[in-house]
Amino acid sequence: MPGRALVVFTGGTISMTVDPAAGGATPALGGEALIATVGAGTGGLPAPRVVDMGRTPASHFSFDDLLRIARTAADGLAADPGLAGAVVVQGTDTMDEAAFTYDLVWQDARPLVVTGAMRTSDAPGADGPANLRDALAVAGSVAFAGAGCVIVLGGQVHAADAVVKMHTSAVDAFASPDTGPLGRVEGGRAHLLRHRIARRTVPAALGPVPPVGLAVAAIGLDGSAIDAFVAAGARGIVVEATGAGNTHPSLLAAAERAMAAGVVVVLASRVPGGRVTTGYAFPGGGATWARAGAILAGRLTGPKARAALSLGLAAGLDHVGLAGLLDDPA
Repeated sequence: MPGRALVVFTGGTISMTVDPAAGGATPALGGEALIATVGAGTGGLPAPRVVDMGRTPASHFSFDDLLRIARTAADGLAADPGLAGAVVVQGTDTMDEAAFTYDLVWQDARPLVVTGAMRTSDAPGADGPANLRDALAVAGSVAFAGAGCVIVLGGQVHAADAVVKMHTSAVDAFASPDTGPLGRVEGGRAHLLRHRIARRTVPAALGPVPPVGLAVAAIGLDGSAIDAFVAAGARGIVVEATGAGNTHPSLLAAAERAMAAGVVVVLASRVPGGRVTTGYAFPGGGATWARAGAILAGRLTGPKARAALSLGLAAGLDHVGLAGLLDDPA
């Protein structure tokens, strides 16, 4: 039988119902009401301890919100050594970057499991109850000790640094393009398929999270967005390049101006799978970005690279430290 877990509830589609007057889904269920839908405490699943932090759509979160959620989960586990792990229930809109943010600061050996739903609680075939039961099974499994933060949806367990939301509405919306899932939940039992490699983490002492911009490379776009971020006071900028790390030369020129002004620039890719490389040396190619001083983000997506850069700056890391944080773990 899985161990007892802590559940930190924050809202999301899993707790919503369709309100005809509002014209769409709106928050409805609280944490305790949601737990009641999965029959926890019966059928071999221990009743969890629930901390209700409200009903916030995931698209509304700030980094301060995410750090507060992570602290709540960590404090809850620290206060009760008998708990096997923690579950964060939230919306899926920003779940992949939120889970990675939690992972960066997660210090407990017990797993932190993030789950939610793609369908509202009143929809036919609502996936929330099954996802929550699966998340509780993973959080209570000794097999996932040391796994850091993982996402559990659709019967799959994904490492926070590898997972990407790939579909706007499908119940199997999340995938890990490069690695595949970390595990599965079958028949109420959590199964570890592979161990995580080394995780990225930041020091526990964080200052204020500074403003960090995210600019996307696309046909016909120049470096004006980068210039605007600098003018607005950004401490860092992540550029989502095309392919393996290539852009129009005008974006690189703007990035060079930013770096000359003391702004840290990170190069990621807008492609969900694969890593940024220095294989192309034409103007705007990845090699020219690296020579100019940009930090390469390995396999991280733009939003995740931005999370790592934001928290790395908040931790006071220098350029070398930030490069080590952004690079793929050895």
